[in-house]
Amino acid sequence: MTNNDIFKKLRVALMLRDDQIVEILELVDFRISKSELGAFFRDSKHPNYVECGDQVLRNFLNGLVIHLRGTKENPKNPKDVLAKHKTEIPAKKTTVSNEPKVAKTTFKKKPNFKKAAPKTPVVEKVKFNNGKNKKS
Repeated sequence: MTNNDIFKKLRVALMLRDDQIVEILELVDFRISKSELGAFFRDSKHPNYVECGDQVLRNFLNGLVIHLRGTKENPKNPKDVLAKHKTEIPAKKTTVSNEPKVAKTTFKKKPNFKKAAPKTPVVEKVKFNNGKNKKS
């Protein structure tokens, strides 16, 4: 299992977005852009795939500890932090109704397309001789 696989699995398990991962890395003064981060999550066969180094994963794990637990001066409850992540994810709208579905029979009017006036040529017909002088 590579560092990229571990990074991907942590991202999915903790429901983290790219901008949240960038913020977590900044907690330990490690700066990385979203595009560099996206290269770690690509398929290994992709041309822009970048292997995640030990330093990046180590800094992410250290930042994750600070993000979830907080510092000694300002401790946090990890369950509260994870619950906050769940609320930030937009919920899929699912409506459940016991009523049978009835096909709607509404017909739309066809749009009225007016026939345009015939176009007048902007340039008149020009006869090109392509540099050949023909004498008839």
